[in-house]
Amino acid sequence: MACPPHPLCLLQRPPSPPATAAPRAEDRAREAAGARLACHRCLLAVTDGSQRIAVGGAHVHHFVNPHGIEFDVGCFADAPGSATVGETSTYWSWFPGFAWQVELCALCGEQLGWLFRSPDAAFHGLILDRLVEVAMD
Repeated sequence: MACPPHPLCLLQRPPSPPATAAPRAEDRAREAAGARLACHRCLLAVTDGSQRIAVGGAHVHHFVNPHGIEFDVGCFADAPGSATVGETSTYWSWFPGFAWQVELCALCGEQLGWLFRSPDAAFHGLILDRLVEVAMD
């Protein structure tokens, strides 16, 4: 089946580095509460644990896109190391009332998640296994 031309489709995304006994998303989010979080590919600082927020009663959400690809997404108030691309869409939005726009690493272009916006709020939904904890300078 061909991938329709919308940003939620990640079927042509380059493979991620192999995982080794990855901790659960909730554990990664808790451990990273005060850490700088960087792109897993190029290590550009994207956000930090102080930017964690709860949306819909939780920081971490588990989602599946229209193609069956699963994501553990953490919600963050700010992610200055990311850049939005493409048009804003409400198609298959995981957060009712919010439109989304794809967010890439500002350095290497790896898809890191989505910027979600409503008339009253905005937040970054970042794919947790695409972030790594790095030492603070």
